[in-house]
Amino acid sequence: MTPISILELVRVTQGTDARGALNNARDLAGHAERWGYQLIWVAEHHNMPGIASAATSVVLAHIASGSSTIRIGAGGIMLPNHSPYVIAEQFGTLAQLYPGRIDLGLGRAPGTDQMTLRALRRDPEAAENFPQDVLELQAYLAPVSPGQRIQAVPAAGTEVPIWILGSSQFGAMLAAEFGLPYAFASHFAPNLLLPALNLYRSRFKPSAQLAKPYAMVGVNIIAAETDREARRLATTQQMSFADIFRGARGLSRPPIDDIESYWSPMEKAQAMQMLGRSIVGSTETVGAGMRALAAETGADELIIVSDVYDHAARLHSFELIAAANGMRPAQS
Repeated sequence: MTPISILELVRVTQGTDARGALNNARDLAGHAERWGYQLIWVAEHHNMPGIASAATSVVLAHIASGSSTIRIGAGGIMLPNHSPYVIAEQFGTLAQLYPGRIDLGLGRAPGTDQMTLRALRRDPEAAENFPQDVLELQAYLAPVSPGQRIQAVPAAGTEVPIWILGSSQFGAMLAAEFGLPYAFASHFAPNLLLPALNLYRSRFKPSAQLAKPYAMVGVNIIAAETDREARRLATTQQMSFADIFRGARGLSRPPIDDIESYWSPMEKAQAMQMLGRSIVGSTETVGAGMRALAAETGADELIIVSDVYDHAARLHSFELIAAANGMRPAQS
C-alpha cells in the first residue's frame, strides 16, 4: 500500500463562493485524516476566480483548525513571489500553532500571469534566485546561530520540513543537490515524470533533513460507484482544462453528459495530454490504476487531486480512493 495524500485546489464553483470553498477544504481535512490520508496540501495561485488559495498560509491555518492529526502544508508556495524571510515567519507561526503538522513545499513558477506578477511587486527575474532563496529560507527555520542578528520570529528552530516541487528536471536536480524530498506535478505535466524521478534518485545527496530520496507523484483520481459515473464527474476537470486554453479561467462547472459537445478537437488533444496520467473509475478501476502507477514510478507517496464539482461527491470520491488503497472500507 502506497501512502496517499491530497492536493486541495480550494475550488470555487458555480454553486458556491470563496467562503464556501474554504469551508469545504476545511471539512475535507477532517474526513481525510479519519480515512488515513497522510497530508493535505494547498497551492498558491493568484488572479484565478475559481481558486481561493492565494493567501496560502491563511488558508492552511483555516484547514488545520478543522482537523487534529493530518499534516498540512503548501504544495506549494511560489517562492519567487515572496521574501524568504516573510515565508519563514508565516510557516514558523503555523508550526507554533500546529506543531509537528506543517510542511513547506516550494515552487519556482509564479503561479500566475506576468501582469499579476507585477501587481505582486515581484521582479520576473526573481526565479533565477530560487536555489539561493531556498537555502536562505532553510536557514531562517533552523536554530539560531551564535551572533545571528536577524531572526525570523517565531520560525527559528521550528525546522519546518521543506519539499521541492517541480514539473521539469530543474526541480529534480535541485531537490537532489539539497537532499530534500521531491514532489512532481504529473497531475498537469505528466510527460517528464519518469525522467525527472530518475534524475532525482540518481543524483540525490543525503542531508540533515533526509537520508535517502523520497519522491511524491501528483495524480488526478476521480472515483465513483461505477466507471460511467466517474467519467461523468471527470468532465468538470476536463472543462476547466479546456477553459485554460481558451484564456477563460472561471468558476468550476457542474459535470455534463457529453464532454465532446464542450471542447474542440484541439482543446481535447491539449487537455488530454495534460491529464494523461489521470485515473478515473470505480473502486476496482482506481485501485488497479494506483497500483500500476506506484509500480511504474516507485513513488514513495501519491498526492491526489480529485476535482469533483459537488462537495459530497468529492468527499465520496476521496473515501472510495482510500478504500481502493486498502485504507478503509468505503461507506455509501
